[in-house]
Amino acid sequence: MKAVHFGAGNIGRGFVGLLLHEGGYELVFSDVADALVDAINATQSYTVREAGPGGVNRIVTGYRAVNSKTDPDAVADEVATADVVTCAVGPTVLRFIAPAIVAGLARRSPDLAPLKVMACENAIGATDQLRAEIEKLDPSVTDRAAFANTAVDRIVPAQPEGGGVDVTVEPYFEWAIESTPFAGDLPSIPGAHFVDDLGPYIERKLFTVNTGHAATAYFGAQAGHVRISDALADPSIVARVGAALEETSAVLSAVHGLDPAELAEYRATILERFRNPELVDTVQRVGRQPLRKLSRNERFIGPAVQAAERGLSTSALVAAVAAAVAFDDESDEQSVELQRMLRSEDADVLTATVTGLEPEHPLFDAVHEVFAARQEELRTL
Repeated sequence: MKAVHFGAGNIGRGFVGLLLHEGGYELVFSDVADALVDAINATQSYTVREAGPGGVNRIVTGYRAVNSKTDPDAVADEVATADVVTCAVGPTVLRFIAPAIVAGLARRSPDLAPLKVMACENAIGATDQLRAEIEKLDPSVTDRAAFANTAVDRIVPAQPEGGGVDVTVEPYFEWAIESTPFAGDLPSIPGAHFVDDLGPYIERKLFTVNTGHAATAYFGAQAGHVRISDALADPSIVARVGAALEETSAVLSAVHGLDPAELAEYRATILERFRNPELVDTVQRVGRQPLRKLSRNERFIGPAVQAAERGLSTSALVAAVAAAVAFDDESDEQSVELQRMLRSEDADVLTATVTGLEPEHPLFDAVHEVFAARQEELRTL
């Protein structure tokens, strides 16, 4: 069996690639970073270190890397004979990997089983997005693949200098995968669980893990903290993050019927994971790309929209949006762009552009007030 994984970064090696290896797949990484591809090919094994209680070291072998920038034909050939294709590249990059998958599917023998395609991104319906990009290029090849959405969860912090291709991760992980598209022929992924309805798993993860992580980063940045664990040692930040997650849990219970007591336990587990002192993670890393994180279907506006439409509380989520709008990191391109937009654009237009909210939406006024207040603050600086 062979799996091709697009994106040989820390999540690719430390989470998706690890589980594919443990499932018995020959592992082919595809990436555009020359140095990373060379570093992977210079080794015969790498270590995934699980940092924290119960963590162990896991050794990955049986892999190689191909450069999709300099040798796209080689990537297409690998896809053509693969059993599984996965990716962890970020939702905005899916359109750039679609051509290689299309080329591979076009070369695929009709005698082979459908290629199992799963996008492992922090986004709702990421595999659907990838399929749409493939269909734009050549809709005829999609019948040679089975496309399944997934929900993935594992904290992979910034890695220490000089670690090579080894990766440090937390011990906890969750990988939920739609089962229906595979028609009973499930991929071999130890520890993954296959479900008929992925929606509740995706939103539970996105609206708890991602919302909580980003809220911790933005509140922590406002308070001058450097590390995520330091931010969660601050009782006021714990209270604000907890309040935001109570609002997202109320949405999850209302929309998906999830048990409030189980959601409370899940929230507590998530916050304990963030407190792991062995995961040296910074508010700057977790808070990067605020424009994406403030978009309509993402971790703040997404649950707040559903809450507002049901008459549920949104005040804590709006407070987290305010902290995100104030996130000012000169090393992050999106942060710089957001602060530029705040200084130059009308608050009405800016609110609609960044969040995707319509002026008549019940959440619009509260979020508009956030943007206007930040603009007023910037004018006084």
